[in-house]
Amino acid sequence: MTHRLPQRHRLLAPLAPWALTTAAATRVGAAHAQESWPARPVTLVVPQAVGGANDTVARAFATRLSQAIGQPIVVENRVGAGGNVGTAFVARAPRDGYTLMITAQSAQTINPSLYRNAGFDPIKDFEPVMSVATAPYLLVANPKFPANDLKGLIAYAKTRPGKIDYASAGNGTLNHLLGVMLNQRAGLHLVHIPYRGAAAAATDVVAGQVPITFGSFPGVIPFVRNGQLKVIGVATERRTKLAPDLPTLAETLPGFHVNSWYGLFAPAGTPKAVVDRIAAEGAKALADPALAERLAGQGAETAPSTPAELARLTRDDLELWTKIVKSSGATLD
Repeated sequence: MTHRLPQRHRLLAPLAPWALTTAAATRVGAAHAQESWPARPVTLVVPQAVGGANDTVARAFATRLSQAIGQPIVVENRVGAGGNVGTAFVARAPRDGYTLMITAQSAQTINPSLYRNAGFDPIKDFEPVMSVATAPYLLVANPKFPANDLKGLIAYAKTRPGKIDYASAGNGTLNHLLGVMLNQRAGLHLVHIPYRGAAAAATDVVAGQVPITFGSFPGVIPFVRNGQLKVIGVATERRTKLAPDLPTLAETLPGFHVNSWYGLFAPAGTPKAVVDRIAAEGAKALADPALAERLAGQGAETAPSTPAELARLTRDDLELWTKIVKSSGATLD
């Protein structure tokens, strides 16, 4: 007796061997991509200027990663529009694992809200590879400021709404938005005074022109050590290994912390096998005590993560800063 297949099954039956062959070829191709990467030098784009915090972290990491993979890593600074130029360049780069980017959390998760058209989508245009490092931000004050901790600052500021200024590196910068966040979470009315750069802001707080500011660890800790500034608190979830004696702001104001991180990204569509290989080699590099010591000297802590963890971190921070930027009214267009 002859059993005839329904017409749909007769049409699909000849395709089955082809589908199996294609699936097998895909698996072989992915495995080959992982095995063959890297077959030539890798370009690591830094969307910020030479000598800045992101650049120094990237170069320290690139040196150790290059040793791990046995290929040169060329660090290329593509600056402009607060990091948007370099970020957009990587978003459109070949998806082969030979163009990567280390960028600051602010450029990846704050810029899309500050600019009407940043030139990239932080979620759709990138494959997260791993978090590389974190750099704590500190709330610091002139030594003559009456409060010595966050509890005292909140109490003092609540009796003087609109009369206490805080300095920042400019509109839309992380230290500006941290002040907005503090106002919202603590019910304060601190007045934002933007400067042209973090150094100028810190200098005026030292001089007593403005009483307080948020600053990066390497940007303000020299003033703290010289007695020219005092620390109100650190804006991290847990006490930083760089200065474990300093209290966090979250110890007084639960939930007040930010992830100021540097992440490694590849263009969207880069084969998963290649992304996983880069992440594995990157984790080995970050496990080197010499690299951790070098980064600590630059005010950063190693913070390795999986691709999935960086993806989640990016989404969470994008959601947070989109709300903060909108409430601040800050734009850079």
